[in-house]
Amino acid sequence: MKLTPNFYRDRVCLNVLAGSKNNARDIYEAAEGHVLVGVLSKNYADVASAVADMKEYAALIENALSVGLGAGDPRQSLMVSQISAQVQPQHVNQVFTGVGTSRALLGQNDSVVNGLISPTGKAGLVKINTGPLSSGSADAIVPVETAIALLRDMGGSSVKYFPMGGLKTRDEFAAVARACAEQDFWLEPTGGIDLENFEPIMEIALAAGVTKIIPHIYSSIIDSASGNTRPEDVKTLLASVRKLVG
Repeated sequence: MKLTPNFYRDRVCLNVLAGSKNNARDIYEAAEGHVLVGVLSKNYADVASAVADMKEYAALIENALSVGLGAGDPRQSLMVSQISAQVQPQHVNQVFTGVGTSRALLGQNDSVVNGLISPTGKAGLVKINTGPLSSGSADAIVPVETAIALLRDMGGSSVKYFPMGGLKTRDEFAAVARACAEQDFWLEPTGGIDLENFEPIMEIALAAGVTKIIPHIYSSIIDSASGNTRPEDVKTLLASVRKLVG
């Protein structure tokens, strides 16, 4: 079972949500395998039911599974770690304080574990109190370089930068991208990304020299009637990646 994502040209791997198992398979085919398919822990009553269902998802998409929190909900942190320990997905979404637990329970260093940090309104500074208790406390704001070093200490693979609001945080995002490039750390831009701003956002990260990028494109490409991600939009995103990366 492959534990590492299938990056396009070893650089970019999309991250989108699946509304069903058939949708997951369609997404995977549309992205030609260069995708992580998100399934949210929040949608399950308990760990056992989540593990059973997510293993079925993983079997359909060559384990290109991304275990999600659900809108970055810190209350899902422990459940995500417990699910991931049994499922062994390629990708785990975590709040900042949940990274160490996920890595320890995974028992290996191949799966990607991101850590959620948030914009502050000032380039170069990020908020790291995104955990179940800390998110309700006074903001812990640190230099992005320090946040990356802390994530590394905990066994993290990447920064999940959320909520970006698309290009509303352009300057802050550029500073995060530069720091990731300098420290050879991966980057996952998240929040408000759509087919229109996808390329400008990706250009910022690529120009900064980030080694691996996992952009999350969620609600903007989900069909509201079915709840499924539109495979044709995934094809459009892959075409953009090809154009940008070469």
